[in-house]
Amino acid sequence: MEKLYSIHLMISKVENGQFLAQSDDIPGLVAQGRTIPEAVEIAQDVARKLIESYMDHGDPIPHSLKPLTDRFELDVPVGV
Repeated sequence: MEKLYSIHLMISKVENGQFLAQSDDIPGLVAQGRTIPEAVEIAQDVARKLIESYMDHGDPIPHSLKPLTDRFELDVPVGV
């Protein structure tokens, strides 16, 4: 069973109209997508690869990463 972590993403709209996702929880995590869901999906993939790289190289996982519990909160954008 895979281990799940909770990360905090900051998403901002950039000049070209796309969305940039970054996280202070994982240094180096930067992802860009045409939509917010796409940016989040790419950020999840980048985070997974960075965490796998830490493990493969025997580096410690950043202490800011929290194992996901059975309950978590999620803010989502809703357009009207």
